[in-house]
Amino acid sequence: MDLGEPPVFPSITLPEPVQLPKPILEVPRADIPSYKPLVVPPSDLRPPPGVKPSAKDKAAKQVKPSPSIPQVPQIPEVQTFEIPGTDIELPVPESAIVITAASTAFVSVAATLTATSLFKHLVSLFKPVLKQLWSKVTKTKPTS
Repeated sequence: MDLGEPPVFPSITLPEPVQLPKPILEVPRADIPSYKPLVVPPSDLRPPPGVKPSAKDKAAKQVKPSPSIPQVPQIPEVQTFEIPGTDIELPVPESAIVITAASTAFVSVAATLTATSLFKHLVSLFKPVLKQLWSKVTKTKPTS
């Protein structure tokens, strides 16, 4: 059985790819952090024996007063609370102010929770009614 000549398929000649030069990559380098050590003299620095201090050293030797903790002005109506283990006293508001703030917070939270619950209940009640109204409105609408 002779099948004849093989079929000739169309062929496409592709151009040669563009020859790009190989990329030259440098070896990565890391910048190592460095610092100059800070020389701090000890707090009890004294000149070696036999050396007399100069006038500059005497002026520098005068002790500067250390900064103090600012004190809160004391008002007789304000109660203070001393933090244990420290010399710090904090002012505490009067009990009337604390009671007012707490009751206001309680009322606002209660009102919010009640309103949310009521709104959810009303939505579940009105949803079927609104659906029926909507379906009646859309059915009675004349089509042009």
